[in-house]
Parts: sequence; C-alpha cells; structure tokens
Amino acid sequence: MAVTQISLVLVLGSLAGFFSGVLGIGGGVILVPVLVYVLGYNQHLAQGTTVALLCLPVGIAAFASYNRQGFVDSKVALILFCGFIVGSFYGSRLAVALPEMWLKRAFGIFLLGLGARMLVSR
Repeated sequence: MAVTQISLVLVLGSLAGFFSGVLGIGGGVILVPVLVYVLGYNQHLAQGTTVALLCLPVGIAAFASYNRQGFVDSKVALILFCGFIVGSFYGSRLAVALPEMWLKRAFGIFLLGLGARMLVSR
C-alpha cells in the first residue's frame, strides 16, 4: 500500500471515528460508501472491512467517553449486546450470500429510509 493511500485511509478512519463519536453512528455509514466509491472496494469487502474495525475502537473509546458522563444504560447495553451478537452473526451470513448489487441497493435504501425518517420526525 502506497504512503498516499495509507494517509488517505488514516484520514478517512479519523473522520469516521469523529462522526461516530459526535453523532453516535457506526463508522460504516461513512466508511462503506467511501471505501466503495473512493477506494474502489466491492460492497462485500467494504462492509467486511468496516465491521472488522468497529469492534474495539467504538467499543472502548466511545464507551469510555459516554460512560464517564453517565450516558450509558449498562443494563440496556448488555441486552442490546446479546441481541447484536446473534443478529450480526445471521445478518453477516445473509450479506455474504447476497449478490453485490442487491447488497449495495439494500444498503442505500436503508440509508435513504433512515435519513428520510430522521428529517420528518419531530
């Protein structure tokens, strides 16, 4: 990997981490489109790469910041964690089985739907 590409990926990771901390979003909302359209990854590779990096940084760094301020409901987080493990296992199995175009469209529809809902909700 060239130095310029390493620098670009480092900046993208920093921006994704920043927005993850500020907006409470997973970095994949930012990183998957960037990996696909800027670095030329296919949808499966972009999603898999993003999932691999989110486990520790978000789990440790963001949790520590929010928890220090008392903004973590530990009981709900533990229950969500259990469901997340099961859901992510089956969701990832489905994702790798889908053709890339279906996966890309599903990702886009999800983002559009989420954005539209947030724009029109009170």
